[in-house]
Amino acid sequence: MYEFWILITASLVASSCALIGSLLILRRMSMLGDAISHSVLLGIVLVYLWIGHASLHWMLFGAAMVGLMTAWLSQFIHQHAHLPPDASLGLVFTWLFSLAIILITLYADHVHLDQEHVLYGEMAFIPFTTLTLANINLGPQAFWLALVVLIINLIVLWIGFERFKLTSFHPTLALTLGVQVGVWHYILMTLVSFTVVASFDVVGAILVVALLVIPASTAYLFAKSLKHMFWLAWVFSQIAVLVGFAISMWLDTVISASIGVTAGLLLLLILVIKQLQQRTRSGA
Repeated sequence: MYEFWILITASLVASSCALIGSLLILRRMSMLGDAISHSVLLGIVLVYLWIGHASLHWMLFGAAMVGLMTAWLSQFIHQHAHLPPDASLGLVFTWLFSLAIILITLYADHVHLDQEHVLYGEMAFIPFTTLTLANINLGPQAFWLALVVLIINLIVLWIGFERFKLTSFHPTLALTLGVQVGVWHYILMTLVSFTVVASFDVVGAILVVALLVIPASTAYLFAKSLKHMFWLAWVFSQIAVLVGFAISMWLDTVISASIGVTAGLLLLLILVIKQLQQRTRSGA
């Protein structure tokens, strides 16, 4: 059961990241996850300064709010200062991250805020923090958190599938048809924020970026439609989890890092196969 809980939780996290990451890749916003994963440190610090002690649940809430603020501020600067999207995103998340470092130095330098765990994660600890209801052990908290996030993502994507597709491929056409492009943009940003925040407690804020970007990028090479891309990204993410977990057990190394490396190697393998196919066709 120890390995089962780690594997099933990693599978749920990878599934959420693959679905949300597909939309980010299509909208050329793949580094938004990286930006949120750094800026959320400010939310962790502010929550500690507010309540006076380190609480995981409140820290997750504060991190989610700052994640949303990162997405909103970057979009606001892009629209009103006419900066490129990547420049506005880089401006916001570096400023928020720097502010968090200053606040830690001034007011929380003596307190262990667990930022190392937030940044790097440790999946081997998943089975040890369990959820108990009416004296019944329901399993790891991380599993239930990942399951809830995946269900929310699936419901929202199912309800807004056509609108997400239209705003991702044809935003101008969506505007002319009366679709609230801004509303659906911020719905997606909300999903990104909560997915990143819920996932970094399991795999770490840095490595969650690999799960957001790499499986979706691999799927992008072959996908013929948005639905096809969702399925391919999910398949590639599950392969990365299974193979990465096996490698980590074999080499006795960090599980989340092994999954990230496996996802990258899978992308390289797909690229090589695609290049060989193109040369074969051109030769024929």
